[in-house]
Amino acid sequence: MRGQHGDPPDSAQTLLVTLGRLVDQALERIRIQRARAELAMALQRHMLPPELPDLPGLRVAARYSPSRDGLDVGGDWYDAFVMSDGSLGLSIGDVQGHDVEAVAFMGQVRTSVRAIAEATSDPREVLGRANNLLISMGCGLFATCCFIRFDPVTRDLHVSRAGHVPMIWATAGGGYGVALDSGGPPLGIVAREQYPVTHRRLTEAGVLVLLTDGVVEGPTYPMEAGLAEVAKLVRAGFDADPDVLASAVIKVADLTGHRDDAAVLVARYDGPVNGPLS
Repeated sequence: MRGQHGDPPDSAQTLLVTLGRLVDQALERIRIQRARAELAMALQRHMLPPELPDLPGLRVAARYSPSRDGLDVGGDWYDAFVMSDGSLGLSIGDVQGHDVEAVAFMGQVRTSVRAIAEATSDPREVLGRANNLLISMGCGLFATCCFIRFDPVTRDLHVSRAGHVPMIWATAGGGYGVALDSGGPPLGIVAREQYPVTHRRLTEAGVLVLLTDGVVEGPTYPMEAGLAEVAKLVRAGFDADPDVLASAVIKVADLTGHRDDAAVLVARYDGPVNGPLS
């Protein structure tokens, strides 16, 4: 009899049921990915320093802009802290990757650099030991980093870079530029690497700007153009409040069409005017 076995399933209804299941699966994947991104952003906020120190004659400010793709969280960081010898340590860096693992690794790198700087204030040693420590952990990730030590008594500045974007500077005497100092490879790649250190002495008022590549480089915007744009801003605003200058510099990222994170760290020195940055 026809009614005993039921009518064959309607093809349109079957298609709708299948599509519904696919939509549910897609929404679940989006929910999980958003949850991962929210977790990463929460971790990132907690891993960045809640406040930055100032020393007599030296003021520090920072800005951070997350990735434009909310699901593509990166591992940029900045830090500033007073070391045991009274000098100021400044660090900024960028971790490979854009996920929760990158953010977690960022926390390890930042913590390692700060902890090692408590044992030695030599930037060469700080980056060298941090590099060896990260390699020994076997994470398989790497990070660029710039570490600076400033002695407020002697006004000596020691800079060491591990594959990171060069800093930009300007002084009251009109000097400015991109500090193309020698550097080594990113942290976590080459064991027992010796990172070179550049020495300067701050002999007049001026400003140092450290940043990550998300500020100055984008898909169709070369880094050289971004560095030149920041250099113009720093030259014009070297005597501005560090917060104001940091806010202006981070906006350069809007020109690049960046999808990456962007971080800026500004240190303004109000010292005696008796000569150029040497």
